[in-house]
Amino acid sequence: MSRRNRKYAIPGAERGMQAFKAEVMKREGYVVDSSRPDDVKYEVAKELGVPLQPGGNGHLTTETAGQIGGRIGGSMVREMIRLAQQQLADREP
Repeated sequence: MSRRNRKYAIPGAERGMQAFKAEVMKREGYVVDSSRPDDVKYEVAKELGVPLQPGGNGHLTTETAGQIGGRIGGSMVREMIRLAQQQLADREP
């Protein structure tokens, strides 16, 4: 899969999001190199039995590739929801 050219609305947000991804995926039990958190996709792919390789992966279906991103993104979203709930609970009198 080629890396998308993401543009974040807030300058500097990419670094924070990459650090957040690394932290979340470490908690999920994956080995994550903090300097290359996107590489966790290869470990997730291996666990799912998806033949993801650096470079071109045009042979993968959208569904198959989505399994990898879904595992990573789903974990991140669950953690964001947990953090938001915790902040709301901390504010209640």
